[in-house]
Amino acid sequence: MTSNWQTPEMARRLARRHAAEKRFRRLGLGAIVLSMSFLVLLLVIMLGNGLGGIDWDFLSGSDSTNPDIAGVWGSTKGSMLTMLITLVISFPMGVLAAIYLEEFAPKNRWTELIEVSINNLAAVPSIIFGLLGLAVFINTMHIPRSSPLVGGLTLALMTMPVIVISGRNAIKAVPPSIRDAALAVGASQVQTVFHHVLPLSLPGILTGTIIGMARALGETAPLLMIGMRAFVATPASGFTDPSSVLPMQIFLWSDEIDTGFVQNTSAAIIVLLVFLLAMNGLAIYLRNRFEVRW
Repeated sequence: MTSNWQTPEMARRLARRHAAEKRFRRLGLGAIVLSMSFLVLLLVIMLGNGLGGIDWDFLSGSDSTNPDIAGVWGSTKGSMLTMLITLVISFPMGVLAAIYLEEFAPKNRWTELIEVSINNLAAVPSIIFGLLGLAVFINTMHIPRSSPLVGGLTLALMTMPVIVISGRNAIKAVPPSIRDAALAVGASQVQTVFHHVLPLSLPGILTGTIIGMARALGETAPLLMIGMRAFVATPASGFTDPSSVLPMQIFLWSDEIDTGFVQNTSAAIIVLLVFLLAMNGLAIYLRNRFEVRW
């Protein structure tokens, strides 16, 4: 039995459907406007308070009790060293874990348990990883406290589940026909994965990795637990030297009584936002530049 679209009842149903679609569009637009308003408000306040404090002395200086000579180079260098350790540890291990789980691991109860555990780890509060880093890397392995090495290892634990999940999704998005074609011409399973599947899924893996690294760059709670709250007036010269990071520097300056640190805090937030926007922009560029349309 076919419906008559010219009847008044069908016209009323179409009108209700169109009205619901318009309400949903307005709701989505309102959510975007609200979120962008908060971002613009934050940028306006931070730029108004801190833009005048950004100069070469501020960018090249280190922490100090005097707000007039305090700078962010020490914490910026510490963030770079910490992020380098995080990337070197989490990226290869996360990608290899994603490849194994998606391409080689047998589908049984144990792999299902591992997959659920990885998904749960991605949602664990970051301070838990700080406690883990304190117990394992400092109390057990006796790695120097407040160093980029222990900070990078701790943040690598936090970032790795995100890389594994994004890597598995990127690998899963490669069509099975690619694998079948490679196997049909005599390639082994390892050659198929590393010569065909991995290059095609690499843009998605890199995008997820950069987003995970951007999250790690802005973390403060796990670094509090491993002692990176210390006052460090000299930039770190190596991975085991005491150091601070940008989020922790912002936290310390915001707690200062001297009103001169208000401008320094806003200026440091601007520097951190530039880092975060640059990393997210790089992720968008990699996705648009190398993503394959099937």
